[in-house]
Amino acid sequence: MVYTLFVIEIISAFVLAASLLYRYGDCYRNHILVTVSVLTAWYFSFVIMFILPLDVSSTVYRQCLQNNTTNPITAPAEINQSTTVAPPGNQCHIPWSYVPDSVFPNLWRVVYWTSQCLTWLIMPMMQSYSKAGDFTVKGKLKSALVDNAIYYGSYLFICGVLLIYIAFKPGVQLDGPRIKTIASSASNTWGLFLLILLLGYALVEVPRNLWNNSKKNYTLTYSYFKIAKLSTDKCEAEETVDDILDSLNSVTAAVGPTHPLHRHVETIIQKLPIQLRDRLNSRAPPERPTPPSLKSLVNLHKKTIKALHVLQRTETQWVLMLERIYHLEDVASNARSPDKRFQHTFHTPRPRVQRIFYPPIIEWYWECFMKQYFLKTMAVITCILSVAVVWSEVTFFCKKPVLSIFANIVLAAKGTYNYAVIVSVSTLIIAYMFYCAYSTVLKIRLLNLYYLAPHHQTNEYSLIFSGMMVCRLTPAMCLNFLSLIHMDSHVIKERIMETYYTQIMGHMDVLGIIAEGFNIYFPMLVVLLCLATYLSLGSRLLSLCGFQQFVGDDELTTDLVDEGREIVKREKRKRQRAEESLTRRRDYSERFSNYRSDRDMQDGDYYVQPSPERSQPVSGYQRAEIPYNRPDLTLEDELEQRFGDSTLPVVRTEFDDRRRDKMTMPPRGLFDDV
Repeated sequence: MVYTLFVIEIISAFVLAASLLYRYGDCYRNHILVTVSVLTAWYFSFVIMFILPLDVSSTVYRQCLQNNTTNPITAPAEINQSTTVAPPGNQCHIPWSYVPDSVFPNLWRVVYWTSQCLTWLIMPMMQSYSKAGDFTVKGKLKSALVDNAIYYGSYLFICGVLLIYIAFKPGVQLDGPRIKTIASSASNTWGLFLLILLLGYALVEVPRNLWNNSKKNYTLTYSYFKIAKLSTDKCEAEETVDDILDSLNSVTAAVGPTHPLHRHVETIIQKLPIQLRDRLNSRAPPERPTPPSLKSLVNLHKKTIKALHVLQRTETQWVLMLERIYHLEDVASNARSPDKRFQHTFHTPRPRVQRIFYPPIIEWYWECFMKQYFLKTMAVITCILSVAVVWSEVTFFCKKPVLSIFANIVLAAKGTYNYAVIVSVSTLIIAYMFYCAYSTVLKIRLLNLYYLAPHHQTNEYSLIFSGMMVCRLTPAMCLNFLSLIHMDSHVIKERIMETYYTQIMGHMDVLGIIAEGFNIYFPMLVVLLCLATYLSLGSRLLSLCGFQQFVGDDELTTDLVDEGREIVKREKRKRQRAEESLTRRRDYSERFSNYRSDRDMQDGDYYVQPSPERSQPVSGYQRAEIPYNRPDLTLEDELEQRFGDSTLPVVRTEFDDRRRDKMTMPPRGLFDDV
């Protein structure tokens, strides 16, 4: 069928976006507006990545039809499923991924302008709204507008200068379509600037990380270094929260139940997790507290929101890094195991399917033997792709001879109408550039707020930020890809058939200096950026300035590695003592249960008053259920029951217990904590 591949690609994009959002976000805790906006942003970006190769193959077919107008063949609108090739003399094969011409323009209009509205208007306001400290919807909206005023003001100023310049340029008429093209071109130019900066780092770092991860000793040493840095960040976040609690203690002492600002104070306190609220209640009030003003409460509310987000991020990274180090230490110890069965230091319950298809023997061969070779193979493949991307970025403007590697591949496939190669190669290139750009975005530490953590531990800030960056980078990246394969007529200066994507998105040229200079020569900067990344110039410079960076045999690096190793030993001993104590409690409960059962059998049967649920007599005394002897509880659940919230991996909120019921949503207002 004509739409089969198109529908499969659309569904695949949605499944991928939904799966990633389910892995990183928490649909039961996050607000529905955040979930829908981020899902739309990710989904539309993946749609561009999956569907653009189909647009390229369709353009190749339309170009063939145009070149053979002397002996016209079946028009695209008249093509049926049985038609596979044009009549002899005009060998224009119909793409197996062909869809009618009206599909792509409508799709790109919806995807592009929805993404632009999300990234430039809706999501920045949502992000500013979520961190505003005001207590009313009107106040939050006002703070969000002020927060974005400088950013949008600078953007509008640049657009205004461009409009004035073009208005006075002879031969140029400003109308609606022209203004729309200018706006999209300005956005795409900004995206290209950011894209090259990200690719200059990621095209080297992605293969190097894969190669380094294949070296177990290096990975473990680097993880020790990371846990030492995280320990510092975690202590700073806890100190910040402690200062917030001191301020809240003074405020609660000064604001009584009859005070007009009491409800605002209660709003701030309700944001605190349960254990932090208990710490606040246990503190002694100051002797002479000063009553706060509304403005000071707004600032305190804003600081509280930010401090809790930073604490949640550091706690999540801390737990995930500890689990990673425990696993790496298990791999190192199991590599010398003679029985070739993988043994874990800490038992973690695994699903039944995983226990069946991934037993300890297979796990040992994978973790201790095969995984390092797989990572090295992937490092070599990504290195080849990185070299091809860099070379194509430097040479894509040269059309005779064609030097771009990707352009040569696509042109060779065009000559034989091998649409499978065109679609496959295009998807591979876009996917790799997509991964490089966005993996770099997620590694950037901006104000200690943005971090995507798996296992549903990503907060709303980071989800909104990722959605914004994905929408801003994807159009520019795809237009850059079309330049690499010589499918953009404004780059190679040749009259060719344009893709529907380019017709809707426009070209990345508004002014002559941008068209002839920036869009052609700025991508060459990726060579210098890759060279600087390969030599680790940025890390060495930051290390010289006093920032902690992993630079090999540096004295500060060695000290942090040793500190991280001691931290892991301490945390491991703490967890082992907790498990040993729990095991002793279980053994005691079992022995006590057996002793009581034997004594009851010796004393005889005792009758228990029937209840509606139980109408039969039972033997012995009717005892309450022992909480630490329940086979249906996992080890993590029992640790939580015994040691409380201190063993939890992240800061829990008042909604965490409610969200365990997957059929209900947290009771919050439409504009509360977007």
